[in-house]
Amino acid sequence: MFDLPEAWVWDFWIVDDGDRFHMFFLYASRALKDPDARHFRASIGHAVSTDLTNWTRVTDALVRSDAPAIDDMATWTGSVTKGPDGRWYMFYTAVTAAPGGRNVQTITYATSDDLYEWTKASVPVLKGDPRWYEPLTDDQQWGDEAFRDPWVFPDPDGDGWQMLVTARANHGPVDDRGIVAHATSPDLVNWTLQPPLTEPGQGFGQLEVCQTVELDGGHYLLFNCLDTELSADRRASGASGGVWLARADSALGPYDIAGAQMVTDRSQYVGRILTDRAGQWVFLAFRYDAPDGHFLGGITDPRPVAIEDGRLVFTDELDVAS
Repeated sequence: MFDLPEAWVWDFWIVDDGDRFHMFFLYASRALKDPDARHFRASIGHAVSTDLTNWTRVTDALVRSDAPAIDDMATWTGSVTKGPDGRWYMFYTAVTAAPGGRNVQTITYATSDDLYEWTKASVPVLKGDPRWYEPLTDDQQWGDEAFRDPWVFPDPDGDGWQMLVTARANHGPVDDRGIVAHATSPDLVNWTLQPPLTEPGQGFGQLEVCQTVELDGGHYLLFNCLDTELSADRRASGASGGVWLARADSALGPYDIAGAQMVTDRSQYVGRILTDRAGQWVFLAFRYDAPDGHFLGGITDPRPVAIEDGRLVFTDELDVAS
């Protein structure tokens, strides 16, 4: 497990450079005392590993900028991809303050030649558009303008790049507006916001930290939502929230959000699926709730997973059962 005694560690994303795995993670000092305060003190740390289990922390990747700036409150979750120019691009959530103690989230990026030294673009490349996405207004009931957690990947048809973003629709019940925002780019620098890939009313107030994944020839969307952010109807069904997996027709959907499988309860959050050096699919997440309900933090060790009858299973549990 990757843990820091002096800091809470939570959302993370991992990229493989062919020699090492690079994990970028949000962290904030435990001196804050209140773990809920961590969100607005978040920096992006960096650790490396050859096996996804033993990690060495290296120099931090990014910290928030001095005001006024689009990320002068915090730097939040993102993803890393390698561009055709050989440079690495880290797309991340830039957070700035809004009146009333609320915040506005936009998407920006930084670049690096080696994954260690990063240079910020310092301009938003995407922000929410009220034609499709819920804006921050005086009477908005959600609390912030959700537009974060960019997941960037090459277009499946080989024509540019795709981005999925956590967002909320501008219509529907307040607790059931979670959707997947969508953007496209020819070059990783110039982005065009598109209509969402999903509709509200699927049982989620938000779909955090999305990841597309192809397992055993099938397409899936991995996303995250706690019980406190599920719709009332889904909460009434007994769902506790955590990591979710939805079947998909392709990397760009359609996704079966309403029929999503709950992979973990809220003891683990922000699940990631990737392949290890042996080619095995593995699952990692951060530790959210302890049995007594207090926040933990820290990244789990990888667990092998597979698809059985369209559902994600942890194969180490199957081995024990057999």
